[in-house]
Amino acid sequence: MSVPEITRDFLLAHPLPEPEVEGDKRSRGRVLVVARSVDIPGAALLAGLGSLRAGSGILQIATCRSNAAHLGVAMPEAMVIGCNETSGGGIDPESAERLIKLGTDCDAVVIGPGMTDPAAVAELTLAMLRDLNGPALVLDALAFSTLRADEIPQDRVGKIIVTPHSGEMATFLDVRREDVVKNPLQAARRAAAALPAVVAMKGAETYVVAENGEAWLSRNGSIGLATSGSGDTLAGILAGLVARGTEACLATVWAVYMHGQAGRNLTMRHGAFGLLAREIPGEIPAIMHGLSL
Repeated sequence: MSVPEITRDFLLAHPLPEPEVEGDKRSRGRVLVVARSVDIPGAALLAGLGSLRAGSGILQIATCRSNAAHLGVAMPEAMVIGCNETSGGGIDPESAERLIKLGTDCDAVVIGPGMTDPAAVAELTLAMLRDLNGPALVLDALAFSTLRADEIPQDRVGKIIVTPHSGEMATFLDVRREDVVKNPLQAARRAAAALPAVVAMKGAETYVVAENGEAWLSRNGSIGLATSGSGDTLAGILAGLVARGTEACLATVWAVYMHGQAGRNLTMRHGAFGLLAREIPGEIPAIMHGLSL
């Protein structure tokens, strides 16, 4: 069975919801980014930039306390919340109650960018999955790969989106990375059904798969996107679109396409190598504008 390709024409036929002309920043949605370890302080900034450039109105970032002040200066657009840290340099899972309270007022929550303490990430993510009702959850990196499907609440259809690369998918499915690379669509469908969740299976070609197995294919990527932090920006862009009121599958399709197009635009201007992830979010507003004409 062929998989429909995500193209400009496809997106024009499936537009994003229009923002309210008279609306304020709250009407464009609130995003909470739970990200960053002591060793990878920039991931939260990249995800936050992605969410704002995709059109969300309010950004909050929860991160390790020792880095919070620095992040607040680097990103004055965000409210930054410092959390206690584990001995491994991650956000302490005991912060879950506080983060759940913050997330309740949000439309989308990103968990995972730059987080490096697997046990702590797994405990924190599971607590938020169980007790945080309302917002959609975008699970990136360890927040996805440390999950166990049998622990996930089964009443979150349309509320969970995961964004793995082949290595993270292999860890989640407990298979070899080579098996995922050989058949990424099959792997994505297995994960989508098991969680259930919308899956953005990242790679040279990226598949978006809904909980029921319906799939779309993006060939819009570029080698320039294979750079540190690129995935963090995708998670943020996706959360920004969801916060604006976009349904999970549609938001993922749009985010994947625009992320790829941003890479193409940068490659055309600068060449295939040497792109920086921080450059990606700045391309998104113009891409969205061009797709609304």
